[in-house]
Amino acid sequence: MHHPVIERELELKLVLSPERSVPVPARLRYLTDDPYAVHITFHTGSSAPVDWTFARELLVEGVFRPCGHGDVRIWPVKAADRAVVCMALSSPDGDALLEAPSGAVSSWLERTLRVVPPGTEAERLGLDAALAELLTPTPADELWMRDPWPSDEAGDAEL
Repeated sequence: MHHPVIERELELKLVLSPERSVPVPARLRYLTDDPYAVHITFHTGSSAPVDWTFARELLVEGVFRPCGHGDVRIWPVKAADRAVVCMALSSPDGDALLEAPSGAVSSWLERTLRVVPPGTEAERLGLDAALAELLTPTPADELWMRDPWPSDEAGDAEL
């Protein structure tokens, strides 16, 4: 079965202070076989990229209004010259405030929503088929489920 991946390379800004930010190349990824999540890989210049995964719904909502709490918070900002989506990410390794261009994020999200419309994610997971397969008895199950000890009543009758 073909599992499309929807990717978008873009440049985010890592906000260091109100006056200073540095560009951070990033890749947005959406995998249809993981339909509830979005994946963002940040190429920070260190030896290994930094990966974050969170709910697609959070990013969809965050384009329009502030949402999230704890480790991931997202909100839109309209400045005089640009519209950005801010992402505040917290982990044991530290905190980061990133700005992404709203247009690029929105168009990428629209592509994910066309491929897997909201409310149809569960169908993508194939949980019903997987559960049916797991719960189908096999000949080995019949041996396993057979009681190896005779019942107490049978033993009482012989005494």
